[in-house]
Amino acid sequence: MIEYNGDPERIRWDDLSAFLAVARAKGLAAAARSAGLSAPTLGRRMRALERSLGRELFVRRTHGYDLTDAGLLLLRELESVSNQIERITTPPTKNALPLVKVSAGTWTELSLVRRLQDIVGNPPDVRLRFVSSEVVLSLSRREASIAIRNQRPNESGLARRKLGRNDFAVYATAQAPKSWIVPNVDTPSARWAKERVGQDFFQEASLPRLALDLALVGAGQIVLPTFIGDQEQRLERRSDVIAELSHNAWLVVHDDDRHLPEIRRVIDRICVLRP
Repeated sequence: MIEYNGDPERIRWDDLSAFLAVARAKGLAAAARSAGLSAPTLGRRMRALERSLGRELFVRRTHGYDLTDAGLLLLRELESVSNQIERITTPPTKNALPLVKVSAGTWTELSLVRRLQDIVGNPPDVRLRFVSSEVVLSLSRREASIAIRNQRPNESGLARRKLGRNDFAVYATAQAPKSWIVPNVDTPSARWAKERVGQDFFQEASLPRLALDLALVGAGQIVLPTFIGDQEQRLERRSDVIAELSHNAWLVVHDDDRHLPEIRRVIDRICVLRP
């Protein structure tokens, strides 16, 4: 536990919340956007917090703010309770539904969006924020409430459940050329396609969803998970299942959050959709 050598009675949760924003963003400018404060105000708040605690929390550099050992210790302690405190201290909006942030790759998010009514309930009893990302977000930092990943997580403090097998194949419209459509992201399926393009002509898209749109208008062929490709009536399979891309999907949640009623409801509903 961190020891307070200054005046802890002057410390407020909004100061600690501002510290979390700066520590996570590693600088004032990026933290200002999430904290809703100006960078100079955040800088003054951090100096005041350091005086109240009686210790330095940051090493201020030209490229941003690095945490001292005391800052790292405070960050670890706050992350374990920040979600619960924010739930308690955030003023409720009249008739507001509880928010659950769901993180997954583009194709899984698209599949969930298409079954939105089944996840939020009828009438809705939860509000979802979809966080589409091809990189792994931190559940301990509450960047997401629930994550769906393509590998079994090994981090401590996480609960996990296998959802099922994801298979991939090549898809295109009936009259599409054999040229490739490749999303410019670092995923196993995108790497697999890029390795086979060679010197052949191909279309490239900055986002996977744009690559799917190109395939739907007949611009070429694309690698898709079968749970997406098989649902697109305009597309047909051009290959067998690509065995080297098949993997298990895992639903992951932080141990401290998995019994929250709104998160439990969303977990149960997703597991029904993805056996």
